[in-house]
Amino acid sequence: MFREIRRVKQLLPKETAKEILDRNTSGTLALLGDDDYPYAVPLSYVYINEKLYFHSAKNGHKIDAVKKYEKASFCVIDSDQIVPEKFTTHYRSVIAFGKVRLIEDVEEMRSIATALAMKYSGDFAERIPEEFNAYVNNLVIIEMTIEHMTAKGSMGSVM
Repeated sequence: MFREIRRVKQLLPKETAKEILDRNTSGTLALLGDDDYPYAVPLSYVYINEKLYFHSAKNGHKIDAVKKYEKASFCVIDSDQIVPEKFTTHYRSVIAFGKVRLIEDVEEMRSIATALAMKYSGDFAERIPEEFNAYVNNLVIIEMTIEHMTAKGSMGSVM
């Protein structure tokens, strides 16, 4: 169903893919957009139990695309170091493929929004409930269930 990586020597272990997702703060979600054009949008995220979660306003291009077609991919670049004298780049990245759905149940959203807020604003944990309550009426969570994921890196890629 999913293509195997062409340059198998650059394949990184699944555990490394998970570490990259845990460590980073943004990536690009690719969806099928208007008139079947690809729509790729950079987003912050949280990775929990083989799933990716994103927060969003309830309306917009991204939400329309999620409602239109459930398949998506998400890419995170962990490192990107140009080596000009060797005409190459040392890099590490992850790409995940899966299905997306909207979460609109308030308690489920609260749980995921709290995890997102702890990742990005953990030093202000006491304010998370107040922030959630202020935005809950305009909030939706996008859940991506990962069906296939690979991590790839070049020789000399940095952590």
